[in-house]
Formats: sequence, C-alpha cells, structure tokens
Amino acid sequence: MSVTSHEDGDLVGQRRDRDSETASSSYGNATTTSMAYLPQTIVMCELRHEAFEACVPSGPSDSGLVSKWRPKDRMKTGCVALVLCLNISVDPPDVIKITPCARMECWIDPFSMAPQKALETIGKNLSLQYERWQPKARYKIQLDPSVDEVKKLCTTCRKYAKSERVLFHYNGHGVPKPTANGEIWLFNKSYTQYIPLPISELDSWLKTPSIYVFDCSAAGMIVNAFIELQDWNAAGSSGPSLRDCILLAACEAHETLPQSAEFPADVFTSCLTTPIKMALRWFCTRSLLRESLCHSLIDRIPGRQNDRKTLLGELNWIFTAVTDTIAWNVLPHELFQRLFRQDLLVASLFRNFLLAERIMRSANCSPISYPMLPPTHQHHMWDAWDMAAEICLSQLPALVEDPNAEFQPSPFFTEQLTAFEVWLDHGSEHKKPPEQLPIVLQVLLSQCHRFRALVLLGRFLDMGPWAVDLALSVGIFPYVLKLLQTTTPELRQILVFIWTKILALDKSCQVDLVKDNGHTYFIRFLDSMEAYPEQRAMAAFVLAVIVDGHRRGQDACIEAGLIHVCLRHLQGPTPNDTQTEPLFLQWLCLCLGKLWEDFTEAQIIGLQADAPAIYAPLLSEPQPEVRASAVFALGTLLDVGFDSSRDGVGGDEECDDDEKVRLEMSIVKSLLTVVSDGSPLVRAEVAVALARFAFGHNKHLKSIAAAYLKPQSNSVLGSLPSLAAKGTGSGYTTPNQYMPHGSIVPSQIGPLLRVGGDNQSVIRDGRASTSSPLATSGIMHGSPLSDDSSQHSDSGILNDCVSNGVVNHTRPKPLDNTLYSQCVLAMCTLAKDPSPRIASLGRRVLSIIGIEQVTKSAKSIDSSGRPGESTTPTPSLAGLARSSSWFDMNGGHLPLRFRTPPVSPPRPSYLSGIRRVCSLEFKPHLMNSPDSGLADPLLGSGGSSGPLERSFLPQSTIYNWSCGHFSKQLLTAADDSEEIIAKREKNEKFSLDHIAKCQHSSVSKLHNQIASWDTKFETGTRTALLQPFSPVVIAADESERIRIWNYDEANLVNSFVNHDYPDKGISKLCLVNELDDSLLLVASSDGNIRIWKDYTIRGKQKLVTAFSSIQGHRPGVRSVNAVVDWQQQSGYMYASGEISSIMVWDLDKEQLVNSVPSSSECSISALSASQVHGGQFAAGFVDGSVRLFDIRTPEMLVCATRPHTQRVERVVGIGFQPGLDPAKIVSASQAGDIQFLDIRLQKDAYLTIDAHRGSLTALAVHRHAPIIASGSAKQLVKVFNLEGEQLGTIRYYPTFMAQKIGSVSCLTFHPYQVLLAVGAADACVSIYADEISPGR
Repeated sequence: MSVTSHEDGDLVGQRRDRDSETASSSYGNATTTSMAYLPQTIVMCELRHEAFEACVPSGPSDSGLVSKWRPKDRMKTGCVALVLCLNISVDPPDVIKITPCARMECWIDPFSMAPQKALETIGKNLSLQYERWQPKARYKIQLDPSVDEVKKLCTTCRKYAKSERVLFHYNGHGVPKPTANGEIWLFNKSYTQYIPLPISELDSWLKTPSIYVFDCSAAGMIVNAFIELQDWNAAGSSGPSLRDCILLAACEAHETLPQSAEFPADVFTSCLTTPIKMALRWFCTRSLLRESLCHSLIDRIPGRQNDRKTLLGELNWIFTAVTDTIAWNVLPHELFQRLFRQDLLVASLFRNFLLAERIMRSANCSPISYPMLPPTHQHHMWDAWDMAAEICLSQLPALVEDPNAEFQPSPFFTEQLTAFEVWLDHGSEHKKPPEQLPIVLQVLLSQCHRFRALVLLGRFLDMGPWAVDLALSVGIFPYVLKLLQTTTPELRQILVFIWTKILALDKSCQVDLVKDNGHTYFIRFLDSMEAYPEQRAMAAFVLAVIVDGHRRGQDACIEAGLIHVCLRHLQGPTPNDTQTEPLFLQWLCLCLGKLWEDFTEAQIIGLQADAPAIYAPLLSEPQPEVRASAVFALGTLLDVGFDSSRDGVGGDEECDDDEKVRLEMSIVKSLLTVVSDGSPLVRAEVAVALARFAFGHNKHLKSIAAAYLKPQSNSVLGSLPSLAAKGTGSGYTTPNQYMPHGSIVPSQIGPLLRVGGDNQSVIRDGRASTSSPLATSGIMHGSPLSDDSSQHSDSGILNDCVSNGVVNHTRPKPLDNTLYSQCVLAMCTLAKDPSPRIASLGRRVLSIIGIEQVTKSAKSIDSSGRPGESTTPTPSLAGLARSSSWFDMNGGHLPLRFRTPPVSPPRPSYLSGIRRVCSLEFKPHLMNSPDSGLADPLLGSGGSSGPLERSFLPQSTIYNWSCGHFSKQLLTAADDSEEIIAKREKNEKFSLDHIAKCQHSSVSKLHNQIASWDTKFETGTRTALLQPFSPVVIAADESERIRIWNYDEANLVNSFVNHDYPDKGISKLCLVNELDDSLLLVASSDGNIRIWKDYTIRGKQKLVTAFSSIQGHRPGVRSVNAVVDWQQQSGYMYASGEISSIMVWDLDKEQLVNSVPSSSECSISALSASQVHGGQFAAGFVDGSVRLFDIRTPEMLVCATRPHTQRVERVVGIGFQPGLDPAKIVSASQAGDIQFLDIRLQKDAYLTIDAHRGSLTALAVHRHAPIIASGSAKQLVKVFNLEGEQLGTIRYYPTFMAQKIGSVSCLTFHPYQVLLAVGAADACVSIYADEISPGR
C-alpha cells in the first residue's frame, strides 16, 4: 500500500500472502480452503483516489483566514504618566472615613512620615511597581499637580512615545469623586481649590494609543463619559473612529472604594501592580493557614519573580498561567488577542485586573474596564490557584527559617497537563476546546515539563487544522520558534512534527523560520540517519514550505547545502531498497522541485550535481505519489525561457550550452517514459512539465507541429496514393521504446510517417484517418509507442517524398528532431487522455505549440443519437479523445484549428473523397483572437517576453495536493476503520455461506425468470454485471452509457455516461474490492480504463482514476477491441487486444508491471483471470488457440493448445472452472463448440460440447457452482454442468414491443448465488434463477 500506513495498515496487512496457502486441494474441501476465495487485497483506497478529477487542491494557506492568529502588530507601551492626587492629611469633602480605615498607598502608610516625604516615597514606589512589568518604558510622575502640569505631562509623554502606547495612571484618593460629566479633580497652584479636568481634554492631550488606570471612587463615571465621548466622536467624524483606548477603573459609577482595613487604600493599584503579594494576603485571611502565617512572612517569600525555580518565581508563574487560562476561556477570540497578546504591559495589567475583580468583588466593589470583560471572578481555575498557593505557602515558614532548605515545586503543572491529556483522549472538534491550552504554553518555558507538554501539544495539533488554529491563537508560535535553538535530541522529533502541523495550515511562517535561522534545524534533522523516514519526510515538507515561492528561504537553503543533502538521500543505499519510505522520497522530490522552481541558480546547482540522472530511476517507483513528485522536480529543472533572476547569474556559473541541451534532452527523455503512466496524478505532472518544455522550445515544436498539420506541397499529395499502395503495415507495438530506430527520416515529419497496410479499406470507409489534408492513413497509429518490429515501414519511400517537397528548415535545431516529434506525439497522447482533467491539460499544452480547438464546431451527432451542442466549446475534445491516429482529430466531433499560416492549399481534386475536411480551418496568427481561448503566447515577442506569459503554463498540483497529507490525522487511525472491518466481516460471512451452497447445489435449470429490465439502450446491452451483496445489476451499451438497476424493487438506481466521446462501447465491467466498498472498473473497447466510486448513488458517481491500458496497436487495425480482466487476489489487471502482448497493470501501484508476450501471431479475443490463484490467467485467441499464463513463473507461459479444431474461429469466451484447480479451463469458440480442458494433464480437451452451431456469442462460467452457460445469436441460452450434460435451455423471448429480436450479447453469473443475467441486442436484460426464487 502507499503512504498512509497509519490509517489502513491493519486492513491490508494480510496482503498477497494468501497465494501460498491455496494449495491445489480437491474441489469439495470447502471449509479449509474457502478463505482462498476471499482475496485480502484492497486497491484504490488512497488519498489520491478521493477526488482527483474534481479537486483543485490548495496547499498551506498564504494569508486570509489563517493568519488571524498573528497579533495584528505587536505594540509596546513606551511612556508611563503617573498622577497622584493624595493631598495627604486633608480628606476630600465627599468622603466620610470609618475607623480603622484602609490607609496603605503602595504598601506605605502615608502617616508614618512627613506628608511631603510620604508623597514622594509613594510616587517612587508606584513607579517601581510598574517598572517590574515594563522596565524599558520612560516613567514620569506628577504629585498633587495642577491642570497645567498634567497637560504638560501628557504632551511630553505623547511626544516621547510617538506612536507607542502611553499609560496614564490616576490616583484620586485625595480629591472628590469624578463628576457626572466625567471630570476628574486636580488642584490649583496654592491648593485652595479643586479644579475639574474634563476627560475629553485629557484624551485630546494624550491621543491614541493609550491606556488609562483610574483608582478612585465612582471611577465608572469616567468610563461612562469616555464611552459617550467615543460614540459622539464616531458619529461626528468620518475619520478613524475606532481609537485604541483602553480604560481600567476601580469601581462602578455608584460605588466607593472599600475602606476596610484588611485592604490597602489603593487596593485596585495593588492588584494591578503587585498581584502576588495582594493575592496571598487576601488568601491568607481566608485560608486555614491564617493562624500560622503573618503578613510579614508573605513579604519575605524567598526568590525572584522571574526565576521559576524559586518559590516566588513559581507562584508568579502559576498565577500567570491561571489568569491567562481564565482570559482565554472566557473572552472572545479577537478581544483576547488584543488585550492579552499585543502589548506586554497591557497583558500583565489585564491578567492582574482579573485578580482585582475577584478580590474587590468580595468587598462589594466591581472594577470595570473598557472594552468590557465578561465576569471571571467565579471561574473554577481560581480554585486551582488557591490550592497551588496553599501548597506553596505551607512550605514558607520552613524556607524562611532555613534559606538552604529544598523547595518542593508545586504539582500544579503536572496536574494541568494530565487534565489536558484526559481532554485529548475524549475531546473533539465539536466539544468545548481544552481549557488547559494556555497552561501547556506556559509549561513550554520549563525544562522539566517541556517534553511532555510538546508531545501532548503534538497530539492536539494532530486533531485537525482547527486545533492548530486554536493553538496559534493562544500564542504558541514564538515559543516553538525559540525552541528550534535548543539542541536537546529528544525534542527534535516532536518539534519537527509540531512545525509540520503549523506549516500545513499556514505557509506565512516560512518568513519567521528563515529570519530565525530555523531552516538549519530541519536540514540537520533531514540529514540525520537515526530519525525515522516518516519524520524526515516531515522535515522535508517543512523545508519545502520554507522555499515555496520565498526567495530568501531559497537562498538560505542553498547556502545550507540543501540540494546536495536531498540528492544524496534520493540516491539512497540501493535504489530499489524496499525500505525507503515513499513519503520521504516524495517530499525530497517536492522539496527540491520547490527550491528549483523559477530559480536559475538553484537549477544550475541541481544540473551540475547530475540531478536528472538521479531522478530517472524514481520514475519507476511503485508509489504514484513518488513518481508524480519526481516528474514535478524534473519539470522545474526545465528552463521556461525567461526568468527574473537570470541577469544576476555570472557567466562562469551558467552551464555551457551543449551541456545544458544534453541535460534538457535527458530530462525530456525521462518524462516521455511516463506519458502513459497508470496514475493520473503522474500524467498531470508530465503535462505540466511538457508545457514548460513547450514554452522554452516553442519555435521548434511549432515548426514540427506545423509540419504534421500544414497541407504539404502538391508533390507529396500526389505521391500519397502510391504511398498507400506500397504500404506494408506489419509492425506491432510494445511499450518498451518510444520510436522506431529504423524509420527516422531526416525531416520534421520523419518519425511520424508510418504507413499502414490497410489503406484501401480505410479510404473506402470515407471518414478514415484520411480526413486530414496530409492523407497518409497510417501516419502514426494512435500511439507514441512503436517498436523495432516495425522498422521496415518503408522509410525509403518516405525519404523520396520528403525530399520531394517538404519545407526543410535550415535553422539549427538545439535538440534533435526525433525528440521534438516524440514530444508532440506525447502531447497529443495526453490530449486524448481518458481522464478529463488530463485531457484538458494536454489540450492546453497543445495550444502552446499552436494546435488548438476550434470553438465553432460542425453540428455533430454522436453514435447514440444525442445531438452535440454546436456553439459551446466542449471541455473535452472529441476527436482527440478517440481517434486512432491523431490526424483523425477532426474525424471525431470537434475540429481543431492549427495556428499556422496556410502554405499552399490542398488540391481540390484530391479533397473530393474526404468528408468534412473543411472543418480543419487553417487560421493565420491572430493575437488574442476572440474565439481562440488562448492567444499565441510567443507572438511578436522575439521568443520571450515578460512574466505575463506565465499564465499560459498550467500549474502543477502535486505539491499542494501532497500537503494535504499533513493536515490529516497522522497519529491516530481514522475513526471509520471499525465500521469498515465490520462491513467486510459481514460480506465475508455471506460469501462463505453462499459459496458452500453453490458448491453443493443440485441440478440447476435456471429457467425461472425473476426479473426483466428494458435498459432502453438504443444499441442493445453490450455487457452486464451482477452485484454480489445487493440485488443490483449493472449494464452498459455501445455508446458507453452505464445503467444500474435494482431488480428486487425494479427501479433505476443510477445512470451515467462513462465519458463524452464514446466509440466502440464497453468491453468489460468488473468490481474492484468487491468485499469492501466496491469500485466499478469500466474497460472500453479502445483499452481505456475508468474506475468509478459511489456509482450506485444517483448523480454522485466519481471517477477514481482513468488510464489507457493498451498503448498503440497494429498499424493495419482501426480499433483495438481490448479484452480486459481484473484479479483481486494479486491486485493485477490484465489487458490485451490487437497487440502482441498482454499488459499486466498493478492497480495498487497504478503501474504497468509486466508485458507478457502472447507468443502468437494473432490477437487475443478472450481473457480470463483466475479468481483463486493470483497471477494466473488464460487467453483465447482469434485462431482458436488457448494459452494459460502464470506471471509468477519465469517463462510466464504455462502451456498452449488449440482445442477448437473443427472450424477455426475466434475464441468467444474463456473461464476457469470453479474450484481450486489451477489448470481446468472452459473455452468456447464462435463456431459453437465448448471445450473443457485440463491443460496441465493433456493438450487436448477432455470434453467437448457442441452447443450452438456456428453462432455462439457468449460464455459464462460460475465462480463456485458447477455450471456454465452459453448464448447464441439465435436467442438461445443453454445451461450445462461440468460433466457436459445440458441442464436446461432458456428461450430468450424479448418484449413483444421490440422491433428486432436480438442475439444474446452477454451472460454473467452472480458470484455467490446461482443467478444468471442475460443481456441481448434488443436492450433487454433478464435475470434467471432456479425454480424457487433464491432467498436473499
């Protein structure tokens, strides 16, 4: 299986080890060997099969939604203005004091010294208390000031702070309460009067950003006035109405400050600036410790606030964690960011404000803030604080007595991490987020808890992008960035994992990483051999994101030697070492590709290190993701022909031209080997890479393309008929080489002129491949693959005619013409790809070299009679998608337009026989012509112009698509695995029960028709399939429509078209993964395979993958007539047709793994894979011979025989007899005889039935029950047992409405029940059972 080993490892663990168990035991011994009938292989259930066609994946986000977590812009408070109006010893008139009364200001009793000295000491102390939170700010103090002094203070502070925040602290304990209009009181010069200062004036002096602290009674009055002022400003001005002002006030408008002597007089200021002292004093009066602790002890807590290994430091740390956690859990996200993450001083004040709310509410006083906070004083985290405080304080007396005593750290953090762990076990995206997240953040600061915290954090981030977003919004980013500077080995893996998760969500972090030199951490990890390959793959992913479109990142990584590190690991100890983790290879490729992308210096280093040669072997790796990534990386090494950074490159660095050309050729040759890869993922990247090549070599490719497509001079046309007559078209094709070495003609069109021998008939056909002006019928028969056996394809004649009049270009060619020709062919192959997405990519590539689709097409009616829309440009190109030679493109339904000026018009006399050639319009170059879709990219620009043209190049998707892997859960299995296993077990039980019944079934006549369905196919049913676990039959017709019908409820379940340009119909339907969520494999007659999922849900069918299983066919043959079968045991699909070998495709690797020579001159007409023995299949040939193959043996062919001897006609059907015997085969020939063979024992058939004279059309062999059925053109179906006795005859009566009575076109048995589906040419499908309708 591929990369996702965590998710479905358990399902596929038993893969492919079943073959060995299935010894060839006797037929009846059902119980021991019955598991041999249930293959354990599952294919096509990887991430890449989810929605390749539909999705345009996006990689890690650059911006937008995600980066909300980033603090908008960090701010700092640059200046602090402290205004104290204490007027010690004179009480304001509106205050009546109780005795004893709260007196302390800044922990000083103002009456313990002379008033002036007390005032100065208090001011100095207040300044020190604030400095503890923001040491770098400038502090200015005004003691008992006048209005002018305050004005001066405010303006100088703003001037000094510039755009930074200014803090204004007002203590009004010696003046009256603020007024209802929002005025605060100051003094006149002689202290004989109180002077009011409106808040609006204060605001106009201080401007914004600012934060105010009002410690006075009725402080809420000021807040109310301020809010009114803000509203009034906002309404009156259209300017910046949202001013950045924050207010903290000690109480509501109607409240007075607490006077109780247990509090200091400035309790609000004390909470804000000395929270630990305040909190402990308040806590002591309420705790059981109050007996043993006096206040003086609290002042003597040993340690420093910022040393977490001391008692005071730990208390401070816990306090920070608790208040941060409360805020994060209670505040709205935006507000939390603004108040707790933007400005260190503001954050500290707000954390401490939460304490003020808790303490002052106990004295019936409610501090308020603007912006307002939800109430937090009863949050349960305060209990955790009380407990931690109690544990710490209980140690206090001992520590004060003996300064050397050992301090025992609090269990607070350990317990909170445990709580977080419990949440991880039970929480999910839809439950309340874990409230301990801010604590986890705090814990990262301490070495003793760090590792555990990181591991838990990693588990949390793995839960999904929402979790990463939450963690980032708490503020984890700077912490994990800082940790990259540590060298602790055990943190490396988890840090790499955490960074993988962050970058999978938000690409913008690349900048921070490079700025802090973080990339070196990942390069070292990537290069370390002791880490697991999966983890090193993560490091490669992180580096890929760092260099993705980020020049500074690319420079930094080149300097750190990333290219050589990656290339070294790609070479690996042994290239085919099975141990190399595919994910690691994939990300090494992607990382280098991203580094090379549009960055010439990097490309040159790569080319000098011989990257193309290192990459070549990766193109045959078993994982499609690895192949696609390797193609992407090779593509980025191709020079597009212009590059912004080119000028900076010194001449000495530039590879010399020949060398560069050689390397480009080697890259293109490598790419051409995977044009017909089985995975659309890979072919999409090939198309993108070829587009880059087409861009860089536009001129040459255009001239080659023009040479195919322009009407040649008369002499060539004149010689065509004679050419046709001499053709010998004998070559077959095998997918080993790209071009025939022998037939290379020294001209642009050389390699393409292949002459087929079938010419006369083709021209009679009328629409033939001759519908192109260059009318040689065989010109390249549909495929870029041709082999040596076709070397004698008359290159001599071609040479004559070429010298006769083809325009020979004299300009020097940088690469040789054959390669260009192969490229053009490869592009055409891609443009006819069975996958719609790749076909459209292929057409974009063709448009770069000047071949493009004409939008106004001839009205076309396809074979099923649906009129084609004539005006809208159809997304997929009919002719290209189908025709056997790509000249025939306009023989389909959409003509092409070639953007080349006409050379000389074709001779009209010759054209008379060709239909619809007028649809090939030769248009002169028109820049941006309205209907062209794509303007000519390189027109009039001297070969290269600005970056505008980049938009023409299709973009690679493999990188973005691969990034998706890391957003998924990597540490835990997917939730649905149990469901899947349960479903599978249910299906296995059903199968085993029914297999046993089938094996012991008595005589079955099968003449009881239990259902009949008019499929409404105009051309009749071509092939049918019965679903194993539901009463559903699937049928398909000549025009590749698929209909799915439930025969119990007699209703249509779904109906869809396999693809838009059907040609010869569907030759085979198979179920892939039938014991699990089955997929429908649809094989078209032209050899194209498409696999669908969700095909039983109306309108929801999705194309999982599509590929062409047979590349090329014999030159003389117009169509392929593919025969295909699927073998679940081995995960192999076998395909053949008018070719001289049998292609073996591994659907797990999506790769052609073998090409078995059929060792016969004639083509294969029937193919059947054993459902029990993986690797075994039987083939029936046109000449009546039968061969048994086993690809597990070295020579592959087990034996060959020709059982059908009476009249030599094609083998119509072949199948393995039920049971475990590997060599027992049933074969039926068109002549009407059915032969029973035991190939290993004797060559001849041991039993022959003459079933239908000369008209046998179909054969079905039941997988488990001892019965076979054969159908004839005379509407008869006969049922036999394995001894050759006829059990019954089904006279196939069609519906009386039907005009013509059709011959039997297909027969298929239910895999586990004795049920037979019969399809006929009159579009009726009937299902037959034994007398009694079988119980389901």
